[in-house]
Amino acid sequence: MKIIVAIKQVPVRDSQLRVDANGRWIQEGDLSFEINEPDAYALEEALQLKEKHGGEVVALCAGPARAAQTIREALAKGADRAIHIEEESLNTLDTLGVAKLLAGAVKAENPDLILTGLQSDDLGYGQTGVVLAELLGIPSSTIIMQVEVAGNSIRVKRELEDGWFQHIAMPLPAVLTIQSGINKLRYATLMGIKKAKSKEIKRVTLADLGTAATATATIEKIYVPHKSKQTQIFEGDAKTAAAKLVEKLKFEVRVI
Repeated sequence: MKIIVAIKQVPVRDSQLRVDANGRWIQEGDLSFEINEPDAYALEEALQLKEKHGGEVVALCAGPARAAQTIREALAKGADRAIHIEEESLNTLDTLGVAKLLAGAVKAENPDLILTGLQSDDLGYGQTGVVLAELLGIPSSTIIMQVEVAGNSIRVKRELEDGWFQHIAMPLPAVLTIQSGINKLRYATLMGIKKAKSKEIKRVTLADLGTAATATATIEKIYVPHKSKQTQIFEGDAKTAAAKLVEKLKFEVRVI
């Protein structure tokens, strides 16, 4: 069973972010980066499926040269090989643009299953997996909590709202977006880190994929949210003031 896991490199959580000069992205020069946490859960699910059913796990990552660090981490955890789509301006692409890059690399691999994280920690669109499936013309399902393989098909458990779950049978190949927290993430062992050095990382360019880095939607401006404090005094007796407070909390603050 060949499983491709799409992973993304994102700034380390709790990083001090600053808007860059053109106001359309963040300054990346002094940031540290890590694997997108939801993608780490997708990788873990792929590794566990491989342990149960055999096959190989291929890590697929689009990004600049620094993304090689995240790719090596995936290899150290147990991925068999990796594909690095080298694209320095990945942050200028929208979901469709990124999905086209991934689809170009996936088609040459002909995998049985493609896993992605539910969303990215930086942009959080939560769309790449389903758009990728549409481009490939194969079925997809989201918010996956469990995957069971049965021959040429799978049965998945989806998380819905209010504690409800949905079970779906799907043919292979398919694309799944994995919910964070479904498994305990493994650490890369010393032996895994050593083995990662000899594992294949196939580097491909846009020319190799026969596509261009284009976007149908662009980010025009990003900014730090403005913080302000405001005091409001409710006039009247205690009963009247309490009623006004409840109304504010219910309809404006929406905490009750």
